[in-house]
This record gives sequence, C-alpha cells and structure tokens, in this order.
Amino acid sequence: MPITPTIEARRLDTLASLDILDTPKEPAFDRLTALSKRIFGVSMSTLTLIDGHRQWFKAEVGMADRETDRRPALCSLAIAQDTPLVIPDTYEDPRVTDNVFVRGHPFIRFYAGVQLKISGVNIGTLCVMDTKPREFEAGELAVLVDLAAIAVDELLLRNLSMQDNLTGALSRRAFRAEAQRLSSLANRHHHKLTLAVLDVDHFKQVNDRHGHAAGDAVLASIIATCRNNLRGSDIIGRIGGEEFAVLLPHTDLAGAMTTLEKVRLAIAAESVDTPCGPVPVTCSFGAASLLPGQHFDDALHNADLAMYSAKSAGRNRVIAWVDAAPSISPARRRVFKAGQITFNAGRSTFDCTVRTLADDEATIEVISTADIPEQFKLAIASDGLSRACRMLSKSDNKIDVAFV
Repeated sequence: MPITPTIEARRLDTLASLDILDTPKEPAFDRLTALSKRIFGVSMSTLTLIDGHRQWFKAEVGMADRETDRRPALCSLAIAQDTPLVIPDTYEDPRVTDNVFVRGHPFIRFYAGVQLKISGVNIGTLCVMDTKPREFEAGELAVLVDLAAIAVDELLLRNLSMQDNLTGALSRRAFRAEAQRLSSLANRHHHKLTLAVLDVDHFKQVNDRHGHAAGDAVLASIIATCRNNLRGSDIIGRIGGEEFAVLLPHTDLAGAMTTLEKVRLAIAAESVDTPCGPVPVTCSFGAASLLPGQHFDDALHNADLAMYSAKSAGRNRVIAWVDAAPSISPARRRVFKAGQITFNAGRSTFDCTVRTLADDEATIEVISTADIPEQFKLAIASDGLSRACRMLSKSDNKIDVAFV
C-alpha cells in the first residue's frame, strides 16, 4: 500500500502528537528491544520511528547509529503495508538485494518488522534483524506482533504521563492542562500571565560529541537550575525533546523578562557535570504575555516564535514577543511535514522534514547538510507546494531557507 501525501500527513501528525522524537532512552522501550533480541536469537533489534527524512531508533540493540536515512530503511518498506514484513533472506528479495544496509553496514540478511499503528496509521516498527538468513515461523511472528502491541501501549501510556521521568518537569499533556486552567483564571480575574519557551542551544552536538548520557545530564541540570531561579508557583513543562515551556502567573512581560534573564545567566554560568566531564551549555528563550481574552495556545505560539528569533539572533538570549515586531514573522508557524529537496536539474533529491513554515521562509531538518547546495527547490506534497529556496543558515542537521 503506497503512502500517499494525505496518509503521510496524518502519519506525521500522529507522530508529532507523541512528542517522542529525539528524546532520551527510556527503560521500558530498551527492555522491549533487548527482549526481542534474546527471544529470537538475533544480533539486532530496534524500535523505529519514521519521520519525513529518517528512521530514528527510540530503542536499539546491535546498531551503531541512533538514526539513518529513511529511503533505504527496511522499516520504510514495512510501514507502507498493513501486514508484518518478513524477509528470510535479503539477498533473495529483489526489493532489497542491492540495499545499502544489506550490502553494507549493518549487513542485514534477515528482517522481520511489525508496524506500530496508532490512530490508524503506521508511525514505525518493532523489528528484529540478523546478519545471516533464517526462517521465521508463524509462532515467532505472533510473539513479535504481541511485543509490538506492548510497544504501542507503552507509547500511549507515556503520552498520558503527568511528569517527565528525566527532568521532573510536567509532561506536555499535563502542562497543557495546567496552562488552560491558569489562562482561564487570568482571563476571568484580569491578572497577568506570561508564557516562555526555552530551547537548549546545540543540543544535538552535545549528544553527538559526548553521548546521550551526557545529554540527559544536561537536560536534568537545566531544569534544576530553572527551578532554583523561579518561584514555587511557576510551572515548567517539557514540550519537546530539548524544548521546555514555563508559565509565570501574576507576572507581566517586563517582570518575566527580568526573571528569564536571571535564569539564562544562571544556566550559562554553570558547566554541567556529565560522565564525559563538564559540558558548558546555553539556552535561547522566547516570552509572550497572555492578552485579554486570548487562548493560551496563541500566547505559547508567540513565545515559540520569539524563541526562534532568539535562535536566529545568535542564541543564548531572551527575546520578548511584541506584536508586529519586524524581527519576528507572525506568519511563521511550527509544522511537521514531509518534504523533498531537489537540485542539479532534478537529478539529486533528499528527503527532509519541514519544522517551521511561513509565506517566505522555512526551517527543515535533514540527515546531513554536507551535500546540499546554497540554492535548491523544496516540495511539500501534502500542501501541493513547490518553491525555489535560498539557504540562509545551517547548523547541525537544520537548514533555514528563504523562498525566492
């Protein structure tokens, strides 16, 4: 079953709602892949989630990398069908016999993957692999199907959790519930409420250079520093991998800016102790006040845009949302869409994930920016969009572009 643009849009919306991509390892998922490896006597097992341009492993055993390109991924074949994908010998299957992951590292000769289906769409797989061919009996497949069902249950339970296990911050769902309550009170009683979004600068580099244990220590330390410099009534929630939101009740924008600047300086002044030694870290902040009668989602959106402006201005700073400020595009919105980069007269293409979009600009994520030129075409099939682009900046795996 081919994945149409409509299905892909629904699939990515469902994946985005889980807020799980690029999050640290978690024991519940690690146990599932370790158990799968032992039960079936294979050398590799992954719990794979697939976005617009990559397969990312929430849990894995036997793999060297945490993510790879989506196109050659065998799990990409699996999510395009409704029944489990079993390939006893990849050398004998014309779909994958010349696949880069078959003929090269990790040299997959056997593959079995069961789809992780949520809200009627496949967001990824639980799979087992080996470097030698083997048969997979019906009873074995039934066990893998049951393990995949447990993985889906765990993903849904995780999304319902009230607290982030790593940092102690509220979960996204719990934060939204508290934000709705406090914003309703602020509107009813006409008192001030300010929301802020903070994002850890160059967090991917921390994980790549020092490992995910160091990344975990950085996130936990940052939130501890936030708590030490905020009031007991202020609320912190984890709304993304390295992105957090703060609610400051009974606080106007000017007061919030003073508080957030104190928090920013405290974070920047500390080197986080990690298993790899001290790691310096900074954060970018955006803040916006709740306007009379405004829904908190709109204020959070404005704070998010202000945070992106802080990133664009050089990171490690606090910027406030000011309506119609020329440095912040009010049309820019956070999205999660599959895209495709094309250049070299259409002969070269890269998959990407579009993360922000405006009438005249976008932010996209790719596996690597190394081979992408300064100018290219960006297509978003679900929106029927195809625009020529000029690269404004690139860092880590992100590219900011302007439409030309």
